[in-house]
Amino acid sequence: MNGSEDTKLAQALAAFDALNAQDPNTIQVEGQAQPKELHDALAMTRWVDALYPQAGEAVRLAARCQHLCRWQSPRSNYPEGRAGYLRWRTELKKFHAEKAAEVLRTVGYDESVIEAVRAINLKQGLKSNPDVQMVEDALCLVFLETQFEGYLDQWEKEKVIGILRKTWGKMSVAGHQAALQLSMSERARSLIEAALADD
Repeated sequence: MNGSEDTKLAQALAAFDALNAQDPNTIQVEGQAQPKELHDALAMTRWVDALYPQAGEAVRLAARCQHLCRWQSPRSNYPEGRAGYLRWRTELKKFHAEKAAEVLRTVGYDESVIEAVRAINLKQGLKSNPDVQMVEDALCLVFLETQFEGYLDQWEKEKVIGILRKTWGKMSVAGHQAALQLSMSERARSLIEAALADD
């Protein structure tokens, strides 16, 4: 990357972070409250950097904006049940992609980069597009690292195992290896072992 490209990347990441810093939902990190989406976006970048240091600019951008301003389109705006959930998830991906595109245009990216980021945001070509797979690995790892344990008391064991199997199926071999190295409780690890037992 040349100097102007580096500057655009830095400006875009800063703009994404500024938006996600407005998230009214917070999580506790080492005793400090942090905006949830900002925390998760930074974690996405950390995982992409760790697993895929060779990742291109579109991947680095998409990792940081994958859930941009998610709180502005809450699940509660949609009907209860699986149909409502699936509609929310589908429209949410489009919402993130459009928000990200607005930022990228403001910074001065051309449409080829914006379309590449959009494809990743929309998860187009998972398992065939390496860029989409890199970001999907990061998403799954952030879920396992920061959210999974919080659901153990909310969900039945079989539901947890089913979700783990779906999560595992979305990940690459590199993602699997990183997931097995995560620090987690014995309960969480035993559920992962149960989910993988039939593989």
